[in-house]
Amino acid sequence: MVENGGIERAARTEGTPDTPLPDELGRTPRVVLRRMTSLDQDEFLERVRASVDLHQPWMSLPATPEAFQTFLGRFDEGRSAEGLLICLSDSGAIAGNVNINSIVRGRFQCGSLGYAAFAPYAGRGYMSEGLGLVLRHAFEELRLHRLEAQIQPDNHASTRLVQQHGFRYEGYSPDLLFIDGAWRGHDRWAITNDMAGLVPSAPHPTLPGR
Repeated sequence: MVENGGIERAARTEGTPDTPLPDELGRTPRVVLRRMTSLDQDEFLERVRASVDLHQPWMSLPATPEAFQTFLGRFDEGRSAEGLLICLSDSGAIAGNVNINSIVRGRFQCGSLGYAAFAPYAGRGYMSEGLGLVLRHAFEELRLHRLEAQIQPDNHASTRLVQQHGFRYEGYSPDLLFIDGAWRGHDRWAITNDMAGLVPSAPHPTLPGR
């Protein structure tokens, strides 16, 4: 069965178990990591609507075509932000979303992660597999040195996810992010490329020599 998105989406996902997609960044036997495009709008919005109870009060994702297009416009393939999707390898269905936000080069070489699992695929390990692909892409392809994740203390599922991948707890910041109508405190987690064992063969060209 083809998910929402019509003929264009069918053409993009046909044969995904064996043939890499043009925007594919990595895969495991169960999931594919790829960049988000405008062709994903209908299915993404459907997943957001189906996942309202799963996401609140932790996050707010675009719920209209206009909001999706604005959201998509933030991403520029690794220069300042990446919008990524974790999809099922067999069907191409979107199981989750991961963004690498606020990419800063120079001496920092750091990005900030935002992510969400989608119903009905949450709790099946797809996000964990996908995050492993995100780390490989961020550290080996984008050549970042560090990734950060800010997580509300009661969001235990998100905390478990970063712990599974070896993120280090770095403290608590009150009133850090404005979410669901209020400034909310977050635990700060981070991982570096050497912690993940994913150090690129050469640093990013914007890293100073000394």
